[in-house]
Amino acid sequence: MLKNLLQFSEKKGSLGDRFRAKRFLFFEKCISSLALPLNILDVGGTESFWLNRGYNNKPDINITLLNLSKTDVSWQNMKSIKGNATDLSEFDDNEFDIVFSNSVIEHLYNLDNQKKMRSECLRVGKYHFIQTPNKYFFIEPHFRLPFFNFLPKKLALKILTKTSLSLGKKWEPQEASEWLEEIRLLSKAEMHQLFINSSIYTEKFLIFDKSYTVHNFYLEN
Repeated sequence: MLKNLLQFSEKKGSLGDRFRAKRFLFFEKCISSLALPLNILDVGGTESFWLNRGYNNKPDINITLLNLSKTDVSWQNMKSIKGNATDLSEFDDNEFDIVFSNSVIEHLYNLDNQKKMRSECLRVGKYHFIQTPNKYFFIEPHFRLPFFNFLPKKLALKILTKTSLSLGKKWEPQEASEWLEEIRLLSKAEMHQLFINSSIYTEKFLIFDKSYTVHNFYLEN
């Protein structure tokens, strides 16, 4: 079970992929009462994610994939654009029905940038569905190492560059340093503080909180 937990979430059938599938079922429940068509902004999203969920070429659901670089897409209901999660000024207020994001907000270096992403997502979307790994989960999700997120950065850098424990490779020093600087994991309390008026959907592995998703569905009921 632990070996499966360490596999990439993008791998079909992996434990991470099954968590995503279960989370997406909850997302579908959230949007089930919304009128079609729907315009979704996926911050940091990929075409393969929506393809795996069967949302390719759905004429009543239009998906905009926003990343630091533009990528090729194959389906008419999807488009890819270059952008920055902390500055969505190219979009009007409430331009999208839903802002969706998986495991992006922890990649923004610091709390100020995370606040900017929060503000922009709430501004451009009528609804939001934003997920992040739990800071205190016992396996760090990016490096796939137990308790790695609790280590001092100097020790973490040494493990990445001197051993092959993380992802089966020795990291290049520059790449390792950049990733260690980039990732700022969030706790449930911090997610609540960032999204004070949102609900939190908690994913569990055994008795442990694995990740959190903030959303504002059902709040109008």
